[in-house]
Amino acid sequence: MNTPSNLKYAKSDEWFDPASGKVGITDYAQNQLSDIVFVEIFVEAGEEIAAGKAIASVESVKASSEIYAPAGGKVAAVNKDLPNKPETINTDPFGAGWMIQLEGGSAGDMMDAAAYEKHCEERSH
Repeated sequence: MNTPSNLKYAKSDEWFDPASGKVGITDYAQNQLSDIVFVEIFVEAGEEIAAGKAIASVESVKASSEIYAPAGGKVAAVNKDLPNKPETINTDPFGAGWMIQLEGGSAGDMMDAAAYEKHCEERSH
């Protein structure tokens, strides 16, 4: 499992990069979902969102999952390429697979990489 140490993580498997403001789903989440075939992003650039707001829906050959904002702030950008290439989340969840970018977002009570890895291990038993 890839868990970059510079990111913050939500229990619901989203990641947040405090440096860039980008948000996406974790390597663990994409692995659990398997082959992602559809992505819909619900928010638009310029929108103010609160942590916990549903920002996207992801469907795979196994399941469908709502994606929630791990931090609040103003949506600075939306990854417009992702709905056309949903499989990008499987191959590059922390790079080209980002979903939205927040301006002024704060990580709040999110976990660091070590705590998130422990959280994932506890769920897999």
